[in-house]
Amino acid sequence: MKIVKGVGTHVALLRGINVGGKNRVTMEDLVALFADAGCGDVRTYIQSGNVVFQARATVAKRVPNLVAAVISDRFGYRVPVVTRTAEEISDVVRDNPFLGPGADTNQLHVAFLADVPSAVSVAALDSDRSPPDAFSVRGREIYLRCPNGLARTKLTNGYFDSELATTSTVRNWKTVLKLLELTVAQ
Repeated sequence: MKIVKGVGTHVALLRGINVGGKNRVTMEDLVALFADAGCGDVRTYIQSGNVVFQARATVAKRVPNLVAAVISDRFGYRVPVVTRTAEEISDVVRDNPFLGPGADTNQLHVAFLADVPSAVSVAALDSDRSPPDAFSVRGREIYLRCPNGLARTKLTNGYFDSELATTSTVRNWKTVLKLLELTVAQ
């Protein structure tokens, strides 16, 4: 791959596409949307809205609003888009407080937030909302451990979005690791 000065690897995480047959967007359409937004070397991972791309920081900064607006105009539904740099994805993997000897990584997830929540909002979160589930907010990520599965937890996007006044999208740990791998390969 040709290295271009000022161009970095980024990850876009779209919430709620191709889930349960709703909000359908083909991966070909998704790649085209990002290419039209000025991104290069666009690749997707699985059908649930994970996009790895190359772009200058100024382009990457515009991607969430631009892609969300085009999806709304073209397909008729609202799809929040959250982005991270390759370095930020690496930090997410390194900083998971639930990793350790004997950790069951099938229980681990990360909620990626669009904005850094206020300390007051984070402090007000109910740590006993969904036992035996646990969470830890670190910057723009919420690390989740859900022993009974993500489908059974009360630690949902809706809960965190309303309590933290931002937008979240959740990925399982396997997907987070794969996104890191794809950013390194790019």
